[in-house]
Amino acid sequence: MTQPFELPHFYMPYPARLNPHLEEARAHSTGWAREMGMLEGSGIWEQADLEAHDYGLLCSYTHPDCDGPALSLITDWYVWVFFFDDHFLDMYKRTPDRAAGKAHLDRLPLFMPLDPSTPVPEPENPVEAGLKDLWARTVPSMSVDWRRRFSVATEHLLNESMWELSNIDEGRIANPVEYIEMRRKVGGAPWSAGLVEYATAEVPAAVAGTRPLRVLMETFADAVHLRNDLFSYQREVEDEGENSNGVLVLETFFGCTTQQAADTVNDILTSRLHQFEHTALTEVPAVALEKGLTPVEAAAIAAYTKGLQDWQSGGHEWHMRSSRYMNKGARPGSPWQLPSGPGTSAADVGALLASAARERLRAYTHVPFQKVGPSPLPEFHMPYPLGLSTHLDAARRNLVVWSHRMGILQEGVWDEDKLTAYDLALCSAGLDPDATPEALDLSAQWIAWGTYGDDFYPLVFGSRRDLAAARLTTARLSRCMPVEGEPALVPADAMERGLVDLWTRTVAGMTADQRRDLKAAVETMTESWLWELSNQLQNRIPDPVDYLEMRRATFGSDLTLSLCRMGHGPAVPPEVYRSGPVRSLENAAVDYACLVNDIFSYQKEIEYEGGIHNAILVVQNFFGVDHPAALGVVHDLTTQRMRQFEHVIAHELPVLYDDFGLSEQTRAAMDDYVLDLQNWLAGILNWHREVDRYKAAWLGRRSHGFLPDRAPAAPVLPLGPALSLG
Repeated sequence: MTQPFELPHFYMPYPARLNPHLEEARAHSTGWAREMGMLEGSGIWEQADLEAHDYGLLCSYTHPDCDGPALSLITDWYVWVFFFDDHFLDMYKRTPDRAAGKAHLDRLPLFMPLDPSTPVPEPENPVEAGLKDLWARTVPSMSVDWRRRFSVATEHLLNESMWELSNIDEGRIANPVEYIEMRRKVGGAPWSAGLVEYATAEVPAAVAGTRPLRVLMETFADAVHLRNDLFSYQREVEDEGENSNGVLVLETFFGCTTQQAADTVNDILTSRLHQFEHTALTEVPAVALEKGLTPVEAAAIAAYTKGLQDWQSGGHEWHMRSSRYMNKGARPGSPWQLPSGPGTSAADVGALLASAARERLRAYTHVPFQKVGPSPLPEFHMPYPLGLSTHLDAARRNLVVWSHRMGILQEGVWDEDKLTAYDLALCSAGLDPDATPEALDLSAQWIAWGTYGDDFYPLVFGSRRDLAAARLTTARLSRCMPVEGEPALVPADAMERGLVDLWTRTVAGMTADQRRDLKAAVETMTESWLWELSNQLQNRIPDPVDYLEMRRATFGSDLTLSLCRMGHGPAVPPEVYRSGPVRSLENAAVDYACLVNDIFSYQKEIEYEGGIHNAILVVQNFFGVDHPAALGVVHDLTTQRMRQFEHVIAHELPVLYDDFGLSEQTRAAMDDYVLDLQNWLAGILNWHREVDRYKAAWLGRRSHGFLPDRAPAAPVLPLGPALSLG
């Protein structure tokens, strides 16, 4: 069969190594698969299939240093997960039988109890039998924290198969942003990262949830999945009728050839590996120091990181050899595996590494403060009508009074002219047109506080290149939000004073869990400002995927959504908010708003502020295109994210309501929540169109910077629903 495209030259700087216990793992996994009923008689595999796929080789390449018993157990896990995938394909995707597929998936978590002594059901098929056996053999040697994380990753891996099944049923191809985040769950690499911990060292609980460790796992996952998409395109798209493949997604989004899409997927893969390396070398050591890890704990993170690298190189080598994939004519991905023959020399290694270095260096070569002029505004897809609160004028007046009282207009960053030009009350009036006067004031003040902080950090700390002071400031802001009666920090400046005031008024009447969730949402935003500041100090344009995902945090979306959800009380169960469709709905809405902001703020950020955190610039840097082309890509993304938002409402939420058996009251509360998001989207777009903050004439008069003769002194740091609009 002719291959649909030529496989690209993969970036792979780590040599693949083979575990010496390969034959032991092969023999054990064959016997185990037969014992679980996965071979002859299963209707899915024969022994010849298992031997051809050679999961023992996969695991021997991806876990080169573990002992024989550990390698055999890990190989059994991979036999199980690939059997599950093929079993689900034959039983439910080819049919397609959504109801039966959901019933099958709903039983599987029962076989993964956090307490190993908990009884489990009697298995009814090889998938259940295998999971029961593997869980019982694996969890005794791991902590409860690891069990919880691995169980969640396994459930995501299983449950998001329904997302693939629904897309196949509808003939729908995902947009690129949706695809990347959903592929992480259904593709199983976060699950693989859990087995890397089993084979190497468990990640300390103190850092398991931090950004650096999350990014390590996510970049690992994205690279694994995108590589698999390249090798499996022919089997998945042409043979199985799958439409969940990164090459097909980009082919559709850009309207380009299959070869062009494959080359772009490989570029994204390379960028994710560069991000992995950047995180491992810069952010991981910093978080180890920040959390006060012991030498043993720091060594565990190092071993885990090395294990992820081994998986990358070993997984690539397996794809090059396995009969499961399209690998004809594939070139070695590592400079350590150059083909022999005439013309091959050490110089080729240097050429390969130099090529990778050029790609990496490009992110650091942006010249700030370039004159770019006003960015043309496209026609935005906005299907929802705008509503405005009748209390807008009063909210505007009250916001000025509050800002003066908090000291926001006295620190050299904002004055009343800037505050008026930003008209943040207009934003609130569109976000919640039915708000009471008190609720509208609170909303406008949260937005002002978040936007002020987003301006303050790069201007004050960035101009001084003082990341340490920014970290101390962020830690103090966290102490302004007591959860269980601990005394709040005595505020030392306008940001602390404003946060203490907003926190006190907002959390009155909240439960401790609600306060805890709200505090976490605020911290997500303030800590993302440190990420922006770190990039600014390095003059580093972010990786595209990392940028889009962190943009949600810098925009304050977690805080906005948290406050919005609380407005609907306990009517909606937490598990509904945590469900895939609702998270997909929220992320689509937030991404639309963030990208709209980037389009409007391009001149302000690039020309007047010397910034690097803008989607248009990120696209320009990644693809090497000019501003109009990059604007077109970003605008297309806004349209696709809005269409996904509409798709979830029309097709996924009704199914979700039925799956959870929601009452009429809960359905009505969810409908109100969706309406809130629709108002938020319409209000955000209207605010950007109306205010002076992004207009060329105002920027030329009041470019972003310290007020004349009022540059603030270094922040005083004594010992001891917001969104931030860029």
